[in-house]
Amino acid sequence: MADLDEIIHQPLRLRIMAALNALPHSVGLEFVKLKKLTGATDGNLGAHIETLAKAGYVAVDKAFVGRKPQTTVTATAAGRGAFARHVATLQEIIAASAGEGGKQGGVN
Repeated sequence: MADLDEIIHQPLRLRIMAALNALPHSVGLEFVKLKKLTGATDGNLGAHIETLAKAGYVAVDKAFVGRKPQTTVTATAAGRGAFARHVATLQEIIAASAGEGGKQGGVN
């Protein structure tokens, strides 16, 4: 069984990656939308996005729309791959625990 990705495994980063991976490739989410989806504060979300960016899992694009700054976060190919492997590992853990429950006379 593969190891869980420690960068993605943190709950808020997992939510960020799940939201970004639900989108088509090269489509990102604005910081404000990610904040709303995750329920995070500005500072907390920013710190976790920075961690994901340093790992190469997301790309961060900062631009100005009118006079307002706009940050868009997009999952990279590396990030999508890491997320897929992480989800597969979680599924293996779930399948293994379901199998163990069956062996011990648990409910299937």
